[in-house]
Amino acid sequence: MSTPSLNLSADPVELTAALVDIPSVSRDESLIADVVEAALREQLSGFEVIRRGNCVLARTDRGLDSRVILAGHLDTVPIVDNVPSRRTVTDDEGDVLHGCGTVDMKSGDAVFLHLAATLEDPAHDLTLVFYDCEEIAAEFNGLNTIEAELPDWLTADVAILGEPTAGQIEAGCQGTLRVRFSATGTRAHSARAWMGDNAIHKIGGLLATLAAYEPRRVDIDGCEYREGLSAVAVHGGVAGNVIPDEVYVDVNFRFAPDRSPEQAFEHVREVFAADLDGGAVTARITDSAAGALPGLAHPSAAALVDAADGRFRAKYGWTDVSRFAALGIPAVNLGPGDPSLAHRADERVPTEQIGEVTRILRNYLSR
Repeated sequence: MSTPSLNLSADPVELTAALVDIPSVSRDESLIADVVEAALREQLSGFEVIRRGNCVLARTDRGLDSRVILAGHLDTVPIVDNVPSRRTVTDDEGDVLHGCGTVDMKSGDAVFLHLAATLEDPAHDLTLVFYDCEEIAAEFNGLNTIEAELPDWLTADVAILGEPTAGQIEAGCQGTLRVRFSATGTRAHSARAWMGDNAIHKIGGLLATLAAYEPRRVDIDGCEYREGLSAVAVHGGVAGNVIPDEVYVDVNFRFAPDRSPEQAFEHVREVFAADLDGGAVTARITDSAAGALPGLAHPSAAALVDAADGRFRAKYGWTDVSRFAALGIPAVNLGPGDPSLAHRADERVPTEQIGEVTRILRNYLSR
């Protein structure tokens, strides 16, 4: 089997299809990293190219007044009979490219690669960051390696991630916090319930508090973020004739980026203060990640909004823009594809959106 190759100057729709046709499920990105690295080295002039593991990076140093990072992950979720890619044209959807990663996020990668190869008069120095293992646990994310070993490669005035946004800027992202509420009791036979202490009964108030909770909406830089506090798992019970002695409820708080994870946890504790009073129910953090402020007031970010005809909105989900925001870099999500179609067996992207994102970014990146 011959090694695939990429033509970075080709139509970005064709380039997307070529990337999709290279399987790259998380932890198995070596082939696509090889192909991207070879294309960057062979077809780009004026770029320094390096490789770390399955992360491939390239940058210019033209002495321009500003630097823009274009970042995208190379991995996908597991394939479900949706590789190789295929293209259809229908009355309902128009011209559409199907395949694993068409939405999340090989179409975004294709736009970045194409622009790096075809920009004629760049207004900014560019840094391209293609990394691995975004779709699995955060500890494996290739950006960890880059931040630890190559921190100077993550210096810029603005960062753009090619996450799917249907071609509209989604600024910043919300933070996420998972808290486990636990209660204990005494196990007993249910025929002699008075001899036990039912742990499940102790969380009734907590569930009522959740049902009555009214989430906050907050506007930041013209982006409205909508918070959410939700039970996502409940576990308890031993058998049909046993009073349970343990129970826990996992609660997920999606919080606006004007809160830190510490402030988010304090808010959760305030919401459930009555349930936590007395110690019958305890709370501990099981996972957290900070959000990212949109930073649209920064001149470089504002210029991107102008290039996108002033269209932008808040990002509700968590993305790697948070990592760049933590480094003090304004960051946005901008890529082709409806995020609700990501990871599905029928994942697909309208080719028109690939062209539109290419147009927006060409306008922004060109002098």
